[in-house]
Amino acid sequence: MNPRFVLLVICLLVWACAGRARADAQIPPKVWSSAALYNLGNAYARAGKPGLAVLNYERARLLAPNDSDVEANLLVVRRALELPTEPEGRLRAAVAGVSPTTAAWIGVGGWALIATALLAGRACARRPWLRRTAVIAGAALIGFTVANGVALWPRLHEAIVIAGATPVRVSPAPLGDALFTLKEAELVTTAGEHDGFVLVRSTAGRTGWVWHADLVSVVPQR
Repeated sequence: MNPRFVLLVICLLVWACAGRARADAQIPPKVWSSAALYNLGNAYARAGKPGLAVLNYERARLLAPNDSDVEANLLVVRRALELPTEPEGRLRAAVAGVSPTTAAWIGVGGWALIATALLAGRACARRPWLRRTAVIAGAALIGFTVANGVALWPRLHEAIVIAGATPVRVSPAPLGDALFTLKEAELVTTAGEHDGFVLVRSTAGRTGWVWHADLVSVVPQR
């Protein structure tokens, strides 16, 4: 692999991460702060709006995956509504327990290790094991970043029901009887949109169409 090409890739990654950091810094802290989202979730919970409470807890958890207070309050609200509270698998929890920004910088560090090992080929000629170790460590860091992205990818298609007894219909039209209803604060997976309706899949595996105003995406849509 051409060392100059590797350096170019690293520079582009660092530039992209720096640009993302600058863009995030321009967003009002009250919107993207995990503490603010946590407090907002508490306020909605006290106001008797569990859907919006869970939505803000879930968003706070994205920014602070290991915050025990967020996890505890989220669990309390879901149990009160008799919603599924199954824990994530250990592997996914460990990978997703790192914020996306941190995971991105870990990947950059991995690329830097590999590039350093390639550029220092002559200097490490007498110690090839050191070069191999750096390459393996760099690949492991990059692999962790990829795994973090894979673990978080489904979250882009998750939404919270914010209306009580939300009807799920067989087609994207406000006609006919509902197939079933969703509880407020229930988590669903979205699969498409049509004429103001969203195709969703419930945690029980049932699918149907829901009016878009009854759902809010966990990951804010810009």
